[in-house]
Amino acid sequence: MTQWMKALSLSKPVIQAPMAGGLVTPRLAAAVSNEGALGSLASGYLSPGTLEKQIIEMQELTSSAFQVNVFVPEKRKAPDDKTVHTWKKNIPFAEQAAAFPSEEAEWEDFHQKINLILTYNVRACSFTFGIPPDESIHVLKENGCCLIGTATSPQEAVLLEERGMDIIVLQGSEAGGHRGSFLPVSGESSIGLMSLVPQAADAVSVPVIAAGGIADRRGVQAAHCLGAQGVQVGTPFLMCEESEASETYRQELKEAHGTDTRLTALFSGKPARGIVNQWMKEQQAEEANTLPYPLQNTLTKPMRKHAAAAKDSDHMSLWAGQSVGMLNRSADVRTLIAELCQS
Repeated sequence: MTQWMKALSLSKPVIQAPMAGGLVTPRLAAAVSNEGALGSLASGYLSPGTLEKQIIEMQELTSSAFQVNVFVPEKRKAPDDKTVHTWKKNIPFAEQAAAFPSEEAEWEDFHQKINLILTYNVRACSFTFGIPPDESIHVLKENGCCLIGTATSPQEAVLLEERGMDIIVLQGSEAGGHRGSFLPVSGESSIGLMSLVPQAADAVSVPVIAAGGIADRRGVQAAHCLGAQGVQVGTPFLMCEESEASETYRQELKEAHGTDTRLTALFSGKPARGIVNQWMKEQQAEEANTLPYPLQNTLTKPMRKHAAAAKDSDHMSLWAGQSVGMLNRSADVRTLIAELCQS
């Protein structure tokens, strides 16, 4: 058992990825924690009030450790009115979208969620899209909270360690959902996990966790050989009976192959890997013109909501990693974790 597992009283070196957007509920996350792995609540897109209810429910369902994931707000350039108007015209149901959030409102949301993590003594907190402010890092560590950063390059991993992260999740290009990149690069920002893990593991002294394309025990064992002390798994948990993924979504996961996914910014304004559908095909030429995150996400939210209600997978964001072709059957959390940790 490694030190990071001892610190969180874990018996399995597995973290359930904190997948935002309603896919993960306390029922799924608590089931993971109750199996000795680290369950995760995703605060992205939740109001502080909803997050508080989920934390309370989580603590009623498990006495084991779990984490809350928080998005770090980013600076952004205000888009020109013409570009906004064009997207409002091209995105179905965009006229029903809420007003764009201000950066000030995003930071207020961030700080309210940090306060909830402190109030309820949540054992671990992870961050995506950047590094939290020093004062947040300090107060969380003073409260005994384990801090987990997300890196997509060795350079990001080094910076996260320097700023106080206790654990670093290394997100390979194979991973489904949003990229956690936050540093500019001169080349490609998407590094495959096999290249990323050994480089980052050699560059930092804190434990590193491998994430991206891991769907069975072979991926777990490979990650360990490369220098990771654990794995973070996302897409396979969507096929578990405890997940809130819709039957439409699950069917797309069952039928997809790894070559059916690609990175796209069309749904949110930030690169994310998902199963290619009609919306992505129709708008592919506009990839470089998307509004910055989270503005694009705000405009596509009504479209995605209507699509989910209508079981229309062509206009849903079907986030999935490159190992999606291995997910041809449903399971439950206990079975999945047992298979991941099989020696």
